[in-house]
Amino acid sequence: MAENKKFGNQLPTTSVILPYEDSLYQQAIDLYQKTGRNCYEWQLNMLKDIMATQDDGLWTHQKFGYSIPRRNGKTEIIYMLEFWALEKGLKILHTAHRISTSHASFEALKKYLEDAGYVDGEDFNSIKGKGQERIELYESGGVIQFRTRTSSGGLGEGFDLLVIDEAQEYTTEQESALKYTVTDSDNPMTVMCGTPPTPVSSGTVFTSYREKCLFGKAKYAGWAEWSVEETKDINDVDAWYHSNPSMGYHLNERKIEAELGEDELDHNIQRLGYWPKYNQKSAISEKEWSDLKVSTLPVLKGNLNVGIKFGVDGTNVAMSISVKTLSGKVFVEVIDCRSVRDGNQWIINFLKTANYDSVVIDGASGQSLLAQEMKDFRLNAPLLPTVKEIINANTSWEQGIYQKSICHKDQPSLAKVVTNCEKRNIGSGGGFGYKSQFNDMDISLMDSALLAYWACNNSKPKVIQQIRY
Repeated sequence: MAENKKFGNQLPTTSVILPYEDSLYQQAIDLYQKTGRNCYEWQLNMLKDIMATQDDGLWTHQKFGYSIPRRNGKTEIIYMLEFWALEKGLKILHTAHRISTSHASFEALKKYLEDAGYVDGEDFNSIKGKGQERIELYESGGVIQFRTRTSSGGLGEGFDLLVIDEAQEYTTEQESALKYTVTDSDNPMTVMCGTPPTPVSSGTVFTSYREKCLFGKAKYAGWAEWSVEETKDINDVDAWYHSNPSMGYHLNERKIEAELGEDELDHNIQRLGYWPKYNQKSAISEKEWSDLKVSTLPVLKGNLNVGIKFGVDGTNVAMSISVKTLSGKVFVEVIDCRSVRDGNQWIINFLKTANYDSVVIDGASGQSLLAQEMKDFRLNAPLLPTVKEIINANTSWEQGIYQKSICHKDQPSLAKVVTNCEKRNIGSGGGFGYKSQFNDMDISLMDSALLAYWACNNSKPKVIQQIRY
């Protein structure tokens, strides 16, 4: 690299790389250089990790994912790997979200073969078909197919290398169709590359895979990313170099200046690799929940209503309260979420001192026991809702968010669960409930809040008995 020239960060800002002693990356680099091209330092480093091998010759990382901001040349690494795989006689499936992207990759790899001295029709055969392109190298027998992803594409076929380009759009339905295509290979590898998802991205697999890698829950898996942990000002030049490894090569400050706009979040995601802390495809978005936030506690009116939810797996129990406000809204707040091993005394102690109109308890794993304990302590009997009432409670919660009749003080624990949830079917009549999108987030926290909200909406003020003589 030039001595006085500034280059982008050549090493990932965050990575999970398994230990290894050997890598086949140099074979791929040598082939790539036959095209007259040279790879960047960061690309070489990435390829070395991706093509790492164990003592038995198997890939160290059976799956590898990486995320890099746009226009840095992330697919170039894929082409190097695919060129090598063709020479080794492997079967490759290269998938993309758009037909245009899939076709562009086909044209790029075909050009690299030609630049390396291979002749179409003599050394290899290429077939152009809309979303179904194919290249076969005669001498090695290596074959690569380029396709756009569908929920059924790839079923019944076998490959050694599966490439998921534009991985931020990779859906669970597509994964179900494609993940088994490499099962029969003696040494399979799946590589996913993309950028962090934007609000219009449809995929969740890439985000889920990243989470599993970062939390050490993925086996034989590697991950690398160039990103910022928090959003940065769009004019922060140091952040440009921090997150864009190709700065100083084909990417420069002038090019980034030309793309700057008004959308700061989009700049942080697309150019700085920022991963939003909330899930973009949550049934309840961060904005929808944030719009209900109040900076100061509103004037409360009447008694509390209590929602208690025992988790589906019987591990935790959560309790929330709600109360009407002077403005006609319902204020909700989580009291706590604890392990069922702690018993119910903390709930009983709260109810003994609280002025409440109603208590709703849901969850077959603990509602009967708690109801009996309340009876033993001479507390008013709780409501144990039916399935129909639970469906009504979930619908009421959704409507309350849309109609902005709910308000809250932005408790971090509740916000995290609410903005990372999705709907699940209940019953056979189109009813729904909610479930968490991540295993480490307990949906019972939100369920208790929505039960409290529903109870508040259905509570009737006590009528003071008047006696006339």
